[in-house]
Amino acid sequence: MSLDTVINASMSQRNRPVNALVLMGGGARTAYQVGVLRALASMLGLQTKTPKTFPFQVLIGTSAGALNAAFLAGCAMQGLQAFDQLADFWGAIRSADVYRLQVPSWVRVSKFAAALSLSQHARNNGAILDNLPLVDTLHRAVSLPGIEKALASHTLEALAVTASSYTSGVHWTFCQTAQDSPMDAWARPGRRSEFHPITIEHLMASSAIPFLFPATPLWVEGHQEFFGDGSMRQVSPLSPAMHLGAKKVLVVGAGQPERSGLGASSTQLPTRGPTLGSIAGHAMASVFHDTLQADVEQAQRVTQTLKRLPRDAASALPYRSVEILAIQPSRSLDALAQIHALELPTATRNALGGLGVLKGGGGALASYLLFEPGFVQSLIAMGESDAFARKAELLAFFADI
Repeated sequence: MSLDTVINASMSQRNRPVNALVLMGGGARTAYQVGVLRALASMLGLQTKTPKTFPFQVLIGTSAGALNAAFLAGCAMQGLQAFDQLADFWGAIRSADVYRLQVPSWVRVSKFAAALSLSQHARNNGAILDNLPLVDTLHRAVSLPGIEKALASHTLEALAVTASSYTSGVHWTFCQTAQDSPMDAWARPGRRSEFHPITIEHLMASSAIPFLFPATPLWVEGHQEFFGDGSMRQVSPLSPAMHLGAKKVLVVGAGQPERSGLGASSTQLPTRGPTLGSIAGHAMASVFHDTLQADVEQAQRVTQTLKRLPRDAASALPYRSVEILAIQPSRSLDALAQIHALELPTATRNALGGLGVLKGGGGALASYLLFEPGFVQSLIAMGESDAFARKAELLAFFADI
């Protein structure tokens, strides 16, 4: 988060308070966000002096976080009930609603057979998994007309989703605002924005996990480019919120403070190299490398620095303070996924098991694909617990709504 971004973005801020919700990516791991938000709705619902309207005016999502953001935007006019509806959606979802993989059951017998089968599937489909089921799921779940109504009524000011272009390498933020509230697009090195209605195609592009899900074509600046997961090359996840006028930003990640060292104690030196599962999990964690904490710390430093300026100097700057509150999982999601790995669909489990990527830390890879009740509900419970542990901070954050 650069000083230039903070100052220039604040020039577009409106006089009324604008709360932004930023939801990071992580496949099935983003069920954690549902628990945080459901707990938040419960807290706000019990406050007699707090209106029961939707508490955010700007929604920003990346990868599966973009799906959560778009879902909430579609039912934002229902106030706090939107968070319960999101929880109901995740309670009903299964891996078969997101992807499928048709491979013979015998591939688990041989790693070479598994590799050959997955390679053939990738050549035929452009990725290991087929995410067409997700298209149908999103068409049923996300209310595009509801998003338009929420923006037109100014229940929301903006919805934004991010995706990364395989064609140009540029990280794009696609924004939708009300027709009577146009905002200026921005361009930074490697990062750009474009304003038009959000579609299912934008959501598919943002959530297209590399290697696992195929790229999605989108039109930008009058030509077609192919896009993948918005978590790739996302160096400044808070920047869109600043540009869209946020004065307060609640950001919910799906990373973790420390990777789980499965298979060995922290005091024990490894006696052999990493397993294929460990390498696959590490590679996926690198794709979803969470730059959130660094961006939060940098934005907070800029804000605190400007607050220390003499009053006359501060008043001359086109800047308003931005309050940021970040919540991330308090415990290892890798270890939790390892417990629930057997819930993976049989075809997926056989194929990945045949390659050996579910052993020795394979929970890291499985955690992105485990759209199954056991794992999802455990994540939601963790999110609720983490949110209630920070109840005082959350209530203070929303004290002026």
